[in-house]
Amino acid sequence: MKQTMRRLAAVTCLFSLPVLAGEQIDYQWDNEMFSGYLATPSSVEKGSVVIIHDWDGLTEYEQQRADMLAGMGYRVFALDMFGKGNRPQTLEAKRAATGALYKDRARMQTLIQAGMEAAKSQGIEAPVVAGYCFGGTVALELARNPQQMPVSGYASFHGGLETPSGQAYSQDIAPLFIAHGGADKAVPMSEFAQLINELEAANLDYWSQVYAGAPHAFTVFGSERYREQADKQSWQAFNQFLSEQLSVDLANQ
Repeated sequence: MKQTMRRLAAVTCLFSLPVLAGEQIDYQWDNEMFSGYLATPSSVEKGSVVIIHDWDGLTEYEQQRADMLAGMGYRVFALDMFGKGNRPQTLEAKRAATGALYKDRARMQTLIQAGMEAAKSQGIEAPVVAGYCFGGTVALELARNPQQMPVSGYASFHGGLETPSGQAYSQDIAPLFIAHGGADKAVPMSEFAQLINELEAANLDYWSQVYAGAPHAFTVFGSERYREQADKQSWQAFNQFLSEQLSVDLANQ
C-alpha cells in the first residue's frame, strides 16, 4: 500500500553527535582496496542498515550517522564507492569521482556489489540501504538493479532522483523512502515529481516527504545548507521507516 508520510510518532533521537565508536573495515574487490565503516549496537540488534556516502567519500559524516543508528539498535555498515584513501577535497575532484560513476553505471553497480558483499561479511542481513546526496542516487541505482543480497528497503536523503535511460523500477522491490528539500536547486521538484510518477506506475510501496525551505544537502551537520528542522523531521521519518521495514523482515525470519 502506497503511503505519504503520516503524523510522526515521537521517537528518541540524539542530535548531540556521538564520539565515533565504530571500526574501519578494509575490503578488496578485483584487486582494488576499499575502506568501509562498521558500527554495532551494544544491546539486542533490531536489524541492519547500509549507508552510502556523499560525493566527498566515506567521511566522519557517514560515520556519525552510522554510530547514531547503532545507538538506536541497528548494525550498520558504511560502504566505500571510491576506494581506500580516495576522499576528494575540491569541487573538481568530487565532480570527477562521481561523474566517472555516473558515466559508467556498470562499474557503479559493481562497486555497490562489492560494498554489499563486504557488509554481508560483517553480519549485515537484509538491510535498509540509505544514501546521502550521491549516496541517495546510488541507493536508487541499487533499487532499480537489485542484487542477490536481500534488501528490506531503500532510502534517499536529498539524492539525485532521475532514472537513467534504459533503467526502470520493477514491481517486486522493497519499499522506498524519499526525503527531498523543497528548495533543492540541484535536484528540482520536476525530478521529484517524475520519480513519484514512476513509482506509481510500477505500483510500488514508497514513503515520500518534501521539507519546506530545505536546500540540497540539508542534513549535513555544520554546513551552510544544514536545516535543523528538516534534518530532525527526516530522521524521525527514517526511524519510523526502519522500524516498520525491519520489523516486518525480522518477523519473517
